[in-house]
Amino acid sequence: MAYAIIRTGGKQFRVSPGDVVRVPSLEGKNTGDSVEFTDVLAAGDDNSVRIGAPTLDGALVTGTVIENGRGPKIIVFKFKRRKHYKRKHGHRQGYTAVKIEAVD
Repeated sequence: MAYAIIRTGGKQFRVSPGDVVRVPSLEGKNTGDSVEFTDVLAAGDDNSVRIGAPTLDGALVTGTVIENGRGPKIIVFKFKRRKHYKRKHGHRQGYTAVKIEAVD
């Protein structure tokens, strides 16, 4: 089974054909659009592994956008004891769900 390690949005993901991966939001991509990841750091199968320095030349991972959404809300709460200082702030990180079609 082939797999690859890709870098997108400042994070790294291990992907295989058929996987659905939630990556940080991809600008300008709508549901059904095709996506190509050229930042492939490593690729391998059951027998061998190829590691790039820093990326593999000619390696390509293709996928299809399934949905764009926002993750669960997290609460950022800051305070300083005995100083009457407190701040409450919420955050929801955007994501794009991508179904991996092929690892070349």
